Amino acid sequence: MAEILIVDDEDKICKLLRAEIEDAGHRADSTTRPTEALARIKNNPPDILITDLRMPEMDGITLLKKARNISDATDVIIMTAYATVETALETMKEGAYDYIIKPFKTEKLLYMIERIVEKHRLEMENQGLRSYLSRTLDEEMVGQSPAIQNVKKLIADLKNSDATVLVRGESGTGKELVARAIHKSSQRTGRAFLALNCAAIPEGLLESELFGHERGAFTGAARKKLGHFQLASGGTLFLDEIGDLPLPLQAKLLRVLENQQIHPLGSEKAVNINIRLITATHRALEDEIKKDAFREDLYYRINVFPIFLPSLRERREDITEIATHFLEQV
Repeated sequence: MAEILIVDDEDKICKLLRAEIEDAGHRADSTTRPTEALARIKNNPPDILITDLRMPEMDGITLLKKARNISDATDVIIMTAYATVETALETMKEGAYDYIIKPFKTEKLLYMIERIVEKHRLEMENQGLRSYLSRTLDEEMVGQSPAIQNVKKLIADLKNSDATVLVRGESGTGKELVARAIHKSSQRTGRAFLALNCAAIPEGLLESELFGHERGAFTGAARKKLGHFQLASGGTLFLDEIGDLPLPLQAKLLRVLENQQIHPLGSEKAVNINIRLITATHRALEDEIKKDAFREDLYYRINVFPIFLPSLRERREDITEIATHFLEQV
């Protein structure tokens, strides 16, 4: 959900857009006066400003500049019935997120809004992740036992590699922590890191979460959705509990790894991606292969660089240090 401010000198357009945007689940406000819009932005900056280009009190470009000076976190969409190449270039040069030509279908505007919402979500996630990972690897991976030191060495060995990693270990051993540490120490640090637990999402929704879908791809698909593979492109995707991935999706994942392309549900067009894949499981995949529950060809694709995490009972010498670490967090 986003906070949206609409500015248009025609009140009926303001009311119409506000109603449509609120029906889509966002909070919307509107005004016909750009100066009033600036006052509202100063008091309570919205996530998105949607403004007309030509208005008698102040044109949309000027409003864009002033709004961005007040709040650079506010993304701006320009509406115009007088679109030219020069207009488009000027709006983008001044920092507009996008522009839309009147008359337009509301669905197109809502799609722009969803893209901005997703962008804000990823920016917040990455900001939180950078804060979370600002401490050193040694501080996060507590312990000096030979077993944990070996894990740290393996992570360091991956610094200049984009190899696919399979992290194995019992539940609670810190598989996601290792995945984040690999991402942080890699050349993709600072880019997106997304994690998805394959066992926590119903099978009917998992494909959409992974690959995304087009509007109308299935009942309830009211708008286009980007999947984790697209959202993580350029960065790292961590698929936890890969051993629980259904066989049909295993086949699709194998094709993605072979081609570095995905096909969102409802789309015939391939989308190129660029991700570093890290997977994890508590299962013995070799046994799953024997039971025909896991594809052997996929196993070899994801097991390029294996890391085994020891359980705490296998590194008892770390217990005191771990306990002290957690007590210091209280």
